[in-house]
Amino acid sequence: MLSLGIESTAHTFSCAIIEKNGKKVRILSDVRKIYRPPEGEGIHPREASRHHAENSPNVLSECLDKAQVKINDLNIISYAAGPGLGPCLRIGAIVARSLASYYDIPIYPVNHALGHIELGKMLTGAKDPLVLLVSGGHTMILAFLSQKWRVFGETLDITVGQLLDQVGRYAGFASPCGPKIESLALSSKHYMPLPYVVKGNDVSFSGLLSATKRIIPKGIESACFSLQETAFSMMGEAVERALAFTGKKELLVVGGVAANKRLSDILTSICKRHGCKFFVAPKEYAGDCGSQISWLGILESSTKPGEDLANTFVKQSWRLDTVKVHY
Repeated sequence: MLSLGIESTAHTFSCAIIEKNGKKVRILSDVRKIYRPPEGEGIHPREASRHHAENSPNVLSECLDKAQVKINDLNIISYAAGPGLGPCLRIGAIVARSLASYYDIPIYPVNHALGHIELGKMLTGAKDPLVLLVSGGHTMILAFLSQKWRVFGETLDITVGQLLDQVGRYAGFASPCGPKIESLALSSKHYMPLPYVVKGNDVSFSGLLSATKRIIPKGIESACFSLQETAFSMMGEAVERALAFTGKKELLVVGGVAANKRLSDILTSICKRHGCKFFVAPKEYAGDCGSQISWLGILESSTKPGEDLANTFVKQSWRLDTVKVHY
């Protein structure tokens, strides 16, 4: 089976082709173009969607060329139907619908967050993990039960990805800001006290955001170091409680922030205490990419036919724990 996946939820427009032959799975191509806002500014949905519309033909063409595949060879097409930025989601949906309609190929609208998890499981070999999903759009601790991913804990306000980006933009960095903050944090070991807010199994980052902005004039490196130590320790506490409660023996970290080495170090030490295997999505596929959409399309096609074009949709707010998993 050959599957084309189209990702366009936020700053990334990506097309990827995955081949599944029996139990053998290969990512044949994964091509991305990323919208880069001016330094100190965030993603403007209209500008990002214009970027996606302008780059989509070249991204698709390059994806097919790298995979050495023709559109007529494809068995299914899947696209990220949500959650995400409305104007950006619509570009991916339009491209997917156009191809599916013209070439008569089954189409699958899929949940972007579920794609993160399933691609992470496939690439790492995790079987039944507790999942920490950390990105610009999500900060959630999840476990699978009765055909749904159940939320054990999540952010009460902004996500950890938004926290890093808003601090970075305030400091004048270009989005996404996480890698820049991680790099600067390595230059300091001076911790400046910041608000640490864990409420039950949930975390709150809004107070941490305001306080970090106030300490930036005292030294950007120390501010970045203190920010990471506080935010990641908060998530570590919630994850450790979830591991103790659920008894899971695997922890899988997915999403763009999964690429942060300091976060992995904290979670690795927690897993050692609990005799738990630690898995993290490969850096190349931790962030938004077409592969996660393509692979989820393959999984969904194993149990249901493609969607009628009249019923294809985009949904800006589409919570992961509302999706029933049938495969």
